[in-house]
Amino acid sequence: MGDNPPDYELADRMALTRPDQVKAIGHPLRTTILQLLHERAATVTELAAALERPKSTVAHHVDVLTRNGLLQVVRTRKVRAIEERFYGRTARMFYVAAEPSPAGEQMPRDFNDFEVAARESATAFEQGQLWGFIRHARISEDQAAQFWDRMAELVDEFDRMPRSGDTVYGFAIGIYPTDHPTLPTAE
Repeated sequence: MGDNPPDYELADRMALTRPDQVKAIGHPLRTTILQLLHERAATVTELAAALERPKSTVAHHVDVLTRNGLLQVVRTRKVRAIEERFYGRTARMFYVAAEPSPAGEQMPRDFNDFEVAARESATAFEQGQLWGFIRHARISEDQAAQFWDRMAELVDEFDRMPRSGDTVYGFAIGIYPTDHPTLPTAE
């Protein structure tokens, strides 16, 4: 496989602007399907085998992702009398748009990447294999936005790494405002 997975064309980024799109990525099985398809296109049968789930269950979740514009059929092939569909992501990175949707709908608040990362990383923590940092700095909103742009470049670099090895590593990154106290201005 080349240095630029997956094995099909897709957009670099896609803004999730509808609540149903955000809800679609909020299910753990669907996020796993998206992660698997980041490496290469796959059929429902292949996904079901990788996930060790019934084809009907996987087909339902693939349908939800497809209806919400997160997956698409990237190629087909004829197997006996049946046309087999290979699904792929529509973008390398999905992000929740900060703007309200045109219809004025509220975005669901039940999907948090850090909650997913915390759940996924528990075993690595217990085994002493979790590498992580948390830092706090008093900076301006403009500085935070500039820093976020640099982090997004790092995420893009991680997404494009050649696939090798037997272990799938998670990578969580973010920036957020806190209510940490601050020192008064020095006199």
